[in-house]
Formats: sequence, C-alpha cells, structure tokens
Amino acid sequence: MENNSKNILNSFQVHEELNPDIWFLNNGSYKMKPEIRDSLLAIVEDFSNFVDVNMDIEDITLTGSLSNFNWSSFSDVDLHMLLDFDGDKDSLLKKYLDSRRIIWNSLRDIEVKGFEVEMYVQDMDEPHFASGVYSVMFDEWIVEPKLENVVLDSHKILSKSKQWMEAIDNIEDNLERAEDESLMLAIDEVKKKLKKYRGSGLKDKGEYSYENLSFKFLRRNGYLGKLNDIKNKLIDKSLTLETEVSNT
Repeated sequence: MENNSKNILNSFQVHEELNPDIWFLNNGSYKMKPEIRDSLLAIVEDFSNFVDVNMDIEDITLTGSLSNFNWSSFSDVDLHMLLDFDGDKDSLLKKYLDSRRIIWNSLRDIEVKGFEVEMYVQDMDEPHFASGVYSVMFDEWIVEPKLENVVLDSHKILSKSKQWMEAIDNIEDNLERAEDESLMLAIDEVKKKLKKYRGSGLKDKGEYSYENLSFKFLRRNGYLGKLNDIKNKLIDKSLTLETEVSNT
C-alpha cells in the first residue's frame, strides 16, 4: 500500500515535454502525430456506429493529462465528443448517449500507445476546466498547455485523500450492520460531495489543485472503484430473490 501510494504521488509530477508518443514539436508548438489523430478519429467513428443515431458532432477533443505536462503511466486517452444539446443536459439524447458510452467503454478494450481510451459525450456549452484541450477534429489547440513550475505537497494530498478513504471504508465496514437503503444514500452523498469538491478545485486553481489531485489519488488507488463495487453489490442484493429451501 505504501509503495503504491508513493507511485501514485510520483505520477503527479510535471514533465518538461508533452508525451512524445502522442505529440511532436512543430515550429515551437506541439502538434498531434498524424497516426495518433487517425487512430482517435477511427475510434470515434466506431463509437458513432455503435450508438447508431444521427449526430451532428461539433468537435472531438483530447483533454486530461495526456494533453498536458502532467502525463504519467496512469493517464487515459480522454476523448470527448462534443454535441449541441441546446443547453439541456438532461435531454433524452444525452442520457441515451451516456448509457451507450458506458456500455461501449466496458465492451471495448482499446489502447493508444499503451494508454486506455475513455470516451465521453459532452455538451458543447458545458464548462470544462482544463489547461490543455486539443481539437482532434480540426487538428489544433483549443487551450494550449503551458509548462508550469508546480511544487506539490505530498503530505497534503495524502491528508485530503485520507478523509475520503475513511468515509468509503466506513461505508464498507457497515455493509453487514446498516440498512441497505441508508448505505445507498451514503454512497450517493459521498459521490455527490466528491464531485462538487473536485469541481470547486478545478474552477479555483485548475488541474493542480489539491482537490483534483485528491480525486485522482482515489481513482488511482482503487477507492473510487471500491465505492462503485459496493453500490453494485447493494443493487444486486436488492434485486435478488432467494430460493426457498424445501423441508421435504
């Protein structure tokens, strides 16, 4: 556990260049390698065929640490497909595409240069706080990342992460004692607070905020996965009808 935490903390360090497998320097600015762009466009085409609905795609973007200087072995290919939902984030189309996206991500096992691909569907008007965003469709930067001199306090990341880990452990410890309904509410509350917590950090100080780094720490050490696993177990339990044992 200690070595894993150390590896995760080391993964937050900033490099002096963007990932050389994805980018090349062109007149002093980074450009996406043509073979990478072709691969990402082919992946989006596969997803579009999978959802099987007519979509006017406004843009396709790469964001996250692979479009920034804080990339690591934990990085994913965060591929976003931007659509115009007319400001209605709860539209039926958005909900359908989100559900298909989850299924597609679970069915596909795609890697680009060793990095797993995660597809997202995003409203083009949705605020997105990222210091590196590249348009795969138009082959240009929307937000070009800048190399920053970032000094991170590992103890602070661990301290903030520990609070959330204890909350998740507490839910797990009460699986046999508390009512399922109360545990489900507790899980949803933790997820809601964690999303708000991360969002406030991104909005205030960006990707290097301790709120965002704590969230990433929880994702990389498996605690977010643990929370989802607990919820899935509770759902399975609530929907399972036990077989009655016959006395004859």
